[in-house]
Amino acid sequence: MNEGAPGALDRFSPEALFVVSGISQYTGAVIAVSLFDDVSPRTMALLRVIGAAIVLMAFTWRSQRTWTRSQVQAAALFGAATALMNLFFYLAIDRIDLGKSVVIEFIGPIAVAAAFTRTRRNTAALLLAVVGVMVLGGVEIDTEPLGLVYILLASAMWAAYIMIGRHVAAQDRGLSGLALGMVFGSLVLAPIGLPGSGDVWVHPAWLLAGLSVGVFSNAVGYSIDQHVLRRVPVRRFAVLLALLPVTAMAVGFIALDQRPSTIDLIGAALVIAGVVSQEREVLAAAELETTPA
Repeated sequence: MNEGAPGALDRFSPEALFVVSGISQYTGAVIAVSLFDDVSPRTMALLRVIGAAIVLMAFTWRSQRTWTRSQVQAAALFGAATALMNLFFYLAIDRIDLGKSVVIEFIGPIAVAAAFTRTRRNTAALLLAVVGVMVLGGVEIDTEPLGLVYILLASAMWAAYIMIGRHVAAQDRGLSGLALGMVFGSLVLAPIGLPGSGDVWVHPAWLLAGLSVGVFSNAVGYSIDQHVLRRVPVRRFAVLLALLPVTAMAVGFIALDQRPSTIDLIGAALVIAGVVSQEREVLAAAELETTPA
């Protein structure tokens, strides 16, 4: 994960990189869920961002110079959006299954993809995704309404993460922008995650596990995101994120024994159907753009 890594990653397709990113991110999520009995989701979110900031700054400290004011502002906004996305996501998966949470959260990326491809097929794709989210969300309204609110807030932050992250990636500073963003994200979450976190700092195993979540979920996962964002248009990136809900359900089933119900699978299928439709639209648009006149 050094500054030369992007060149090596070019050998792999965006789809393959997203599978690796998804496995890494949700491996981190499994570790986080296993600690929720001892560490609050708020504190875990803070540890996650701090862990990522430490690792990323260690690899990029030599390039943390000559920042312009606009670049720092972009990194700060990106870090704040990412940190809040992590916070709301953990508050949600403390109440809702991992796979289901990620599917509902996916409405944010779908909305971004919809904003960049305005066609009839696009509208139909967005409607399919919305219906799927409503099916999944409806299951939670009576049982975990607060969990549903949290995951929808995470969804909004995910959309912001994509849009601002694209701008940070376009600065072409390798992982420096992501590293600086994680530092700002740590500052944003400190007033939220520090209160009541005393036990963590005297239990090295909890502390190291919490920081390792940041390595898996943010340092590795988001570094891959930044690389892919430099290679593909933002609408294509938003559609590729469809691989994450499937990965999350698989990881949740294998590692946490979270078995999706039939209605969960129906809702997930509707969301993924919308994504597949979007994928076809994006690929068709790309073919038109590259076809000689």
